[in-house]
Amino acid sequence: MHADPEVMADLGGPATREQSDAKFDRYVQAYREYGTSRWAVEDLDGVFLGYCGVMPRMPAPDHPLGFHHEIGWRFKRAAWGRGYATECAKAALEHAIARTGLSDIIAYTGPDNLRSQAVMKRLALRRDPTKDFSFDLPDGAMFPVLVWSVEIERYQK
Repeated sequence: MHADPEVMADLGGPATREQSDAKFDRYVQAYREYGTSRWAVEDLDGVFLGYCGVMPRMPAPDHPLGFHHEIGWRFKRAAWGRGYATECAKAALEHAIARTGLSDIIAYTGPDNLRSQAVMKRLALRRDPTKDFSFDLPDGAMFPVLVWSVEIERYQK
């Protein structure tokens, strides 16, 4: 999935196996430390479709938002348009809020990623332009990021 240029277009292109493995290691560490992370998503036959979940963004001196929790998802192209992202993200939000008591979760995507923006709208996330930021891609291009906030009370059970 991380090697697919279309799937990874919003992050500057495909990731190497080493980058993908490092990402997985961060997910495992986050779950151990914070009780929430990305989850593998499979179909009923056990075929991997992608991942989704609430991920703590570890403190990084160069991240404009500092430490925060982010709901995110990524799916293989074959899984696009089937509602998996919305269904999984809703479950991940409910889980993270119930398990950790989080009071602030955000989502972000590029301005051209209309698929993710549609999921955010279906999840009733609220656009928060005061938190928008940008970062440099490996090719030197600047990537603008749109931020959305989760209305926590909507996902509390």
